[in-house]
Amino acid sequence: MATLTYDKTGRLLFTKEMKREYTLLMPQMLPVTFTMLKKVFELDGYKIDMLTTTHRGIVDTGLKYVHNDTCYPALLVIGQLLEAVNSGNYDKHKVGLLITQTGGGCRASNYIHLLRKALEKADMAYIPVVSVNLSGLEKNPGFSIPLKTLRRLAIAMIYGDLLVWLRNQCLPYEVAKGVTEKLTSHWTDRLVAMFGHGQGLGKSDMKKVMTDIAADFAKIDRQGPQKTRVGIVGEIYVKFAPLGNNGLEEFLLSEGCEPVVPGLTDFMIFKINNRVVDVDLYKGYKLKKLLAGIFQKYLEDLQEIMIDAVKTQPCFRPMGRFSDLQRLIKGYLGYGNKMGEGWLLTAEMLELIHTGTKNIVCTQPFGCLPNHVVGKGMIRVLKDDYPDSNIVAIDYDPGATKINQENRIKLMISNAGRTTGQGSVQSNGQQTEDSICDMRYQDTSASSSSAAAAAENQPSPAGSAH
Repeated sequence: MATLTYDKTGRLLFTKEMKREYTLLMPQMLPVTFTMLKKVFELDGYKIDMLTTTHRGIVDTGLKYVHNDTCYPALLVIGQLLEAVNSGNYDKHKVGLLITQTGGGCRASNYIHLLRKALEKADMAYIPVVSVNLSGLEKNPGFSIPLKTLRRLAIAMIYGDLLVWLRNQCLPYEVAKGVTEKLTSHWTDRLVAMFGHGQGLGKSDMKKVMTDIAADFAKIDRQGPQKTRVGIVGEIYVKFAPLGNNGLEEFLLSEGCEPVVPGLTDFMIFKINNRVVDVDLYKGYKLKKLLAGIFQKYLEDLQEIMIDAVKTQPCFRPMGRFSDLQRLIKGYLGYGNKMGEGWLLTAEMLELIHTGTKNIVCTQPFGCLPNHVVGKGMIRVLKDDYPDSNIVAIDYDPGATKINQENRIKLMISNAGRTTGQGSVQSNGQQTEDSICDMRYQDTSASSSSAAAAAENQPSPAGSAH
């Protein structure tokens, strides 16, 4: 058995011996994407088990070990990890916990300390906690993310965004129920196998594979009227995780809607771009700006490959570029507004509105003040500029009932109307001419945003508001 080793501060380290013997538990946020991220880590020799539990007991466990004033995502993640450790499915002396650290001003940087405090309270301080971060916050002898692994993680993220994007455009209209999920699982498993053989990782390989993925999804028979499209934005965990948002995507599907969820790629580019902006606004090391800029350009190139692959099938709406988000936010918020999801959250709402998805659920977890400012705090401004936008902010916290959340969303959907007049989907997967399938960032309100238009050629201040 691995010997427990501590650093000078008393922090329990994850050692090379532990890498060979221990299983690392990883919380799930995006089911498809995280399945591939898990495989990437396993290729480096780690034993990973991804947690998929979503029951109420996780919230109760979180409340037991974390103060109820802590932000809701922290409570859920810590509750899920501790509930898994106590489930009896693992040897408590041969398990470690994976958790991300953003390194920014968000409380997410402190999840790891809250988790260790919870382990101490539960008399399990002997369980190592491993930080997954790109900021050099904590280092462990038995865990690292070398450049090769970082590249694979980025590519897996792009593939995950592509699969989810196409899945959401097929699932509400499929003729044979279950075929979309089956195809999504097929490609997820196939990509995982390809990673194991070093395939699908180069840019030329990605172009071919992504084009094949889009072609396969286009073959799914779809029909029926265009359903009400509902965008989902908000704090990253509650936006994506079924545990965090009470299965929001599935609920929207059950209500006859088409969920539209901006992907993880823009968020990751946003976090990297923040490093560039920091140097521009507050000075700093130019080498840091250079390296961050190179990585940002690499991810934007991969994003472009994904967009081009979707465009090969006219029946699908392509996702937008990060540069589109940067352009849309001008006149509303400055690039220096980066706590939580920062200006990105507002920009995603603008992107949805400009591409015809005017109905939006803004997920707001308890305790996340920055996202209340750039989410709920910006809704009135957006409604003033886009009177036909239909945005509702939904609060998620331990005391909020699912039925109340769903009733508020149902009210938003009823305001949108079931028949949108956006065309219909035919059995061959093509859409009629009055569809907005190919709509790209055109202004959806004749009276909207003269201020934003005027700001188009003006520099964006560090923290300005519209």
